[in-house]
Amino acid sequence: MAYSLDALAAFTQAAALGSFSAAARKLGKRQSSISESIANLEIDLGVRLFDRATRQPTLTPAGQALLVEAAQVLASAERLGRAAGRFAAGHEARLTLALSDTYQSERFETILGALDRQYPELEFECMISEDWDTVATVQRGRADLGLVRAQESYPPDIEHRTLPEQSEMVLVAGKGHPLAKRQCVNEADLRGERELRIAPYEEDGRRVARGRTWSAPYYLLLLEMAIMNFGWARLPRWLVSRFAPGELVELHVPGQERLLPVDVLWSNQRPLGPAGAWMLAELLKA
Repeated sequence: MAYSLDALAAFTQAAALGSFSAAARKLGKRQSSISESIANLEIDLGVRLFDRATRQPTLTPAGQALLVEAAQVLASAERLGRAAGRFAAGHEARLTLALSDTYQSERFETILGALDRQYPELEFECMISEDWDTVATVQRGRADLGLVRAQESYPPDIEHRTLPEQSEMVLVAGKGHPLAKRQCVNEADLRGERELRIAPYEEDGRRVARGRTWSAPYYLLLLEMAIMNFGWARLPRWLVSRFAPGELVELHVPGQERLLPVDVLWSNQRPLGPAGAWMLAELLKA
């Protein structure tokens, strides 16, 4: 069954405005054209949409039911047109951000709100990954942008910039852990106990043995291990405050750096689309 979008527009506008003449004025057409379009639509659908016996045309029961469907078809057509326009202008259909839990900026929610307003039809994915898992994810094209604690070096196909904000990291242990009972903890004390750390990434998929450590791919898992007194961990402060208030003890170790720089990554092998370039610029704003 074929019917034109113009006929559906005439139908929905006549129903909304209460007359064929008002619909004609709204759509910039002659009243006779509107009447003909609606009549042809009734023939195509095999039902009468309006009762013309009254002074002003009124919807029939079938017209009332089909009005909702017609509006949905027009809305879908409008979305199709907008999507085609974005592709014609070079806009990407999807943007993926690999996000580290070390990134704790309060601006992130503001950036997401602006992204929603700027690119309302964009499919956006936010995934959690850490360290070299994030680098590999961007290299493979699985993510367009990555946020990761600053690394000493990056592969030649990865571009990076350091964000204006720094994240605060703290050393913690569970309340029942031996280190939690000490007034002051030094580096030797840490080496004598199990460390809970982010699992290192290896290109061949193997994990390198690092002695007396337990590892996990995400900080939240390390936090749970620390609560259970399996070892000490270096965790983002915001994560501890939000998910384990009062359950972990902060370890004060002389010489331990608290502030951690965070980098944003992207591949120089695949140019960012407009939405990706916009997000990159927003992340780097001071």
